[in-house]
Amino acid sequence: MSSLRFTNSLTSRTEAFDPLEPGKATIYCCGVTVYDLCHLGHARSYINWDVLRRYLIWRGYDVTYIQNYTDIDDKILHRAAEEGSSMEEVSERNIKAFEIDMGRLNILPADRMPRATCCINGIQELIAELEAKGAAYSSDGDVYFDVSKAKDYGKLSGRDPNEQQQGASGRTADGEESRKRHPFDFALWKGAKADEPSWNSPWGPGRPGWHIECSAMVRQELGLTIDIHLGGGDLVFPHHENEIAQSETANGAPLARLWMHNGMVNVGGTKMSKSLGNFTTIRALLDSGLSAMALRLFVLQAHYRKPLDFTPEALEAATTGWKGLNAALRLGEQHCAALGWSDRTPFNKETTNAGASTKSPLVPLKQRFIESMDDDLNSSGALAVLFDLARPLRGLANRLDRGDQPEHPANELVQLHERWLMLRDLSAVLGLCSETSSSETTEENNVVEAEMIGRAISERKAAKQSKNYSEADRIRKTLSDQGIELIDKPGGLTDWRRI
Repeated sequence: MSSLRFTNSLTSRTEAFDPLEPGKATIYCCGVTVYDLCHLGHARSYINWDVLRRYLIWRGYDVTYIQNYTDIDDKILHRAAEEGSSMEEVSERNIKAFEIDMGRLNILPADRMPRATCCINGIQELIAELEAKGAAYSSDGDVYFDVSKAKDYGKLSGRDPNEQQQGASGRTADGEESRKRHPFDFALWKGAKADEPSWNSPWGPGRPGWHIECSAMVRQELGLTIDIHLGGGDLVFPHHENEIAQSETANGAPLARLWMHNGMVNVGGTKMSKSLGNFTTIRALLDSGLSAMALRLFVLQAHYRKPLDFTPEALEAATTGWKGLNAALRLGEQHCAALGWSDRTPFNKETTNAGASTKSPLVPLKQRFIESMDDDLNSSGALAVLFDLARPLRGLANRLDRGDQPEHPANELVQLHERWLMLRDLSAVLGLCSETSSSETTEENNVVEAEMIGRAISERKAAKQSKNYSEADRIRKTLSDQGIELIDKPGGLTDWRRI
């Protein structure tokens, strides 16, 4: 049996990881509702799950990782109405922003990222199955799930459906409670409203409810039962509870063998959220000069299930810690030639996948790293190993930066080389990679930005040539939202400037 152990929110126990198929792992992560920029709470969640995914891959698992976009929702429609734009424009803009923010945080893209609006057929099929089983009913153009037909409803959250709680369906609309048989019943399909997007269905025109989309996408992308379902602790109820109810009622099989939830980010003792207005966006943090890797380090210093307190002091401490790790990581990259090092595992065939001989005194450090991560993703314990690896390297890095020659004997340099290789490879498991100086980073970012804008201008030109003017306008607006103004010039040329 695997030594990997994770805390299962469904049982409130730490259990050995036992996937459906040995050596494989199927994972579904609840994604964002794309009506605004992502905040630090999102960063915390997706960094944690990125590390889970990276570690499973490093441990030899064949991982399939799916994460969705909710691109039809009341919040998106409200934002579009405020802006005088459309649901599609709001969604596309924020999906692109999400991709940029996750890239800056070094979060691996999901294998597939389905959108709710691209899964309408699967959603309607699932609703029809629930209706055929007597677990769904229509009311004034809406379709609701009847929680009394769900086996063990409340088993994830511990909620008792006999407790009369208003708003149990999550994201309810005005007057919805009067159309439901029970306060815990929740919308599967919402009847069309004037001036809102809708799709034809057996129940009339409308759009999907919030919870049904994930059940449909899990089934579409991964099958009836998956190994791990991920999300923030705020999704346990009602979202994940309702996912379980509708999926397991329709499919007659467990939705997930393991449920994992990350803790919330707190500001002044209160959960960070957009509804409370106490949030800080990822973009604002990184644009303020905070290192993306320092932010990852800040997140990983706390266990994923525990609350994370957001304070300037905590960020400063993480920044200081990262500077030390980064100096050690940069050592080999900057001074390989001077030290006679390569960036590959050296010396003999008895090597580990972390770049150290099996007889090396560094092997116990690697084992500590594995034991920490195997123990419910104890990232703080894993970080302690990285700091132990980095400590002897920082002094050498500082001397070389001053132009001093290394004074170490050849065998000691070999050991330092092994130490650097192990540090680099174990850091990558946590998604930590070396960063250049601020001046180098600015120059690189300018090049990347110019390339991105150049591609967008080319795509816009192609759209105009094919008379797809709505797409050309969308590209212009997307760039404008990012502070880039396009200037069309005679001869079909387009220039740009920062607003």
